[in-house]
Formats: sequence, C-alpha cells, structure tokens
Amino acid sequence: MTKKIILIGGLVIAFSKLYSQSAPKYSNDFLDIGVGARALAMGNSVIASSNDVTSGYWNPAGLMGVKGDIEISLMHNEYFAGIAKDDYLAASYKFDKNSVFGLTVIRFGIDNIPYTIDLLDANGNVNYNNITSFSDAQYAILFSYARTFDKIPGLQVGGNVKVIRSIVGDMASSWGFGLDAAAQYRYKDWLFGAVGRDITSTFNAWSYNLSQDLINVFQQTGNEIPQNGLEVTLPRLMLGAARTFKFFHDNLSLMPELGADVTFDGRRNTVISSNPISVDPHLGVEAGYRDIIFLRLGIGNIQNSTDATGASGTYVQPDFGVGLKIKSFSLDYALTDNTAAGLYSNIFSVKFDINKKPGK
Repeated sequence: MTKKIILIGGLVIAFSKLYSQSAPKYSNDFLDIGVGARALAMGNSVIASSNDVTSGYWNPAGLMGVKGDIEISLMHNEYFAGIAKDDYLAASYKFDKNSVFGLTVIRFGIDNIPYTIDLLDANGNVNYNNITSFSDAQYAILFSYARTFDKIPGLQVGGNVKVIRSIVGDMASSWGFGLDAAAQYRYKDWLFGAVGRDITSTFNAWSYNLSQDLINVFQQTGNEIPQNGLEVTLPRLMLGAARTFKFFHDNLSLMPELGADVTFDGRRNTVISSNPISVDPHLGVEAGYRDIIFLRLGIGNIQNSTDATGASGTYVQPDFGVGLKIKSFSLDYALTDNTAAGLYSNIFSVKFDINKKPGK
C-alpha cells in the first residue's frame, strides 16, 4: 500500500511539472471561493470537521455526518457592490447508514455587462441604442457519494464527479469534467481529513464564436485572438486535522482545526512556496454552547504583500462568524473577504434537515 501511495504521489508531481508551465494557476478559480458561512468564518478550515450537506463541496466523505434523511443548504452572496453574484444550492440523501448521495450546484456570474462594440454607427456617430448586454457566468455541478465501512471503524470515504460550464455571452463557452477523492478518519476526539481535488486534472474545452468586428478590435488593440483549446486545472491536496474539547458537563465545546492547501502548479505567494509545490496553511476555531449557539474565528490567506508606499509585510486575513441551530434548522453568518480583494462581505447561509416519518 505504501509503495502504491508513493507511486501515485510521484505521478501527480511529475504530471504537474509537465503542465505547470502552460496550465493557468487560477483555472476554475470560482470554485476556490467556498460555500457555507460556517466554513468561511473558520478560514476554510473544515476539511476534517465538515459533517453536513456542504461537505459535497469541502470534503465529500463528510456527507456521512448529515443528520436528516434529506438535508438542504442555500446561500446567495454579492460582491463588488453587487456586480458579481454567487449562488449555491446543495442537497443530500441518505440511502442507508453506510452511504449518502449529494448534489451541489454553484453559479458565479456577472450579468448585464455592456457590449459597446457597436456604439458608433457606420457614420461614426454615437448611438446608445446599439448598446446591448451579456453575462459572464460559470457553473459547477458536483455529484457526490460517501460511504463508511463496518470493518474499518472511524473511516469514511467519498468522491465527486464534477461538471463545469462557462458561458461568456455568445462569444465563448466551455465544458469541463473532473474528479475529486476524499477521506475522513475519526480517532477518539481527533478528526483527520484529506481531499484530492481534480485528481486526474480537470479539462475545460473552450470554443469561441467571434464576430469579424470583434476580431478587428483584438487586432487593432494588439491583443491575441482566442483560439479553441483546452484549459487544464491541475490537482491539489487539501488536508485538515481537528480535535474537539468538552467543558462543563459537555455544555461547552471548543474545536480548533488546522488546514493546509497543497498545490502542484508552481510557485505561489504562500507561506511555503517552491516549484512545483506550494503550501497555504490556515486555522479555524469553533466554540459552541449546547450545540445551539456557535462562535467562529478563522485565519487564512497568509501571504507577502507590498503597499502603495513600497513597504512590504505579511498579510493575514482574519474571519469571524456566528451560528444558530434550532432543531433541524441552522442559520450561519460570516464576515469574510473570500474574494481576496481587501473587501469584507456579510455572508449568510441556511441549512435544514428533512426526516422521514416513522414507519416510512
């Protein structure tokens, strides 16, 4: 088994070296924003502790922790004064005590973008009636499955089949497909998690439908004319370790989790930066009272930066959030800068369980 793991790891690194020079580092980066106010408030440090329907995104193995036969989560956010919109919907269904299916749908888009290429008519006059609009939208559908094994207590595994769709008006579109593999392991009060995202790499096939007028604009402005082709999202490894502490007759709980995102696409501006491997650590803490009220803190996005005066330093992004759980309903809030643009957003998400009636 150890030899197989070493071989697989070696193949991932070799494959990453092969493509890291040509593959964009931020392909499908809308899937890096995150979902669920709980996770965002904890600096995305939930790979080990994720145990609800949002696990379809964070760690599909965590779907085994859903409480209801059916669990649903919703989130809608807007960024940059409402210019960009992020929508998320997820549902899970528990087949039996050993298996759970999940479905996640994500849309990140900018709508009503003015298209001004025809602003000037044939006589060179400005005609605002010629202005139209288009949308730049990216979609992801994740089909998730999680399972436990009676012969290995504490272990649960899962995976995703991902379908990616991008549409830029009538000018460009793409289809992409990828796979994720995940596991969680519980040992006493310890939780461990690992997710291999895009384990086979995710390939987005782009096709362009450019008018001659638009091609002329590209040429006149010295820009490269886009060509049909593949965009590759390289594999990454997400790791997490957490422990739960109980106090005052189990009325109070404290759970810190340390996570790390390991990328294989070349040097990044992270705490550990090398070629081709970079490591981005982050930390989250969740305090709870009787599993009803929660306070959450997170630290992430640690990187070196330079301000307008030329002074350099280390940038650390703090996150904050609270949660309320009443029976089968949960409301979570996060104050976070999950777009890494220096602008904090107020994020809310809801979740509720639907249980089967007795005898059904």
